[in-house]
Amino acid sequence: MSDRKPFLIRIDRKLLEAVQRWANDDLRSLNGQIEFLLRRSLQQAGRFKSAEEDR
Repeated sequence: MSDRKPFLIRIDRKLLEAVQRWANDDLRSLNGQIEFLLRRSLQQAGRFKSAEEDR
């Protein structure tokens, strides 16, 4: 069973389009890119441990 939880978000169309272009460049899905950006932002702020730091 997946640990992922569906989540609805309202986002500005231009911001979403920019993230979609970035996802395309990185060969990620839009959802994957948003998750990547959130995780990276949280790690940089010291609010989320990566799986590597838990080892």
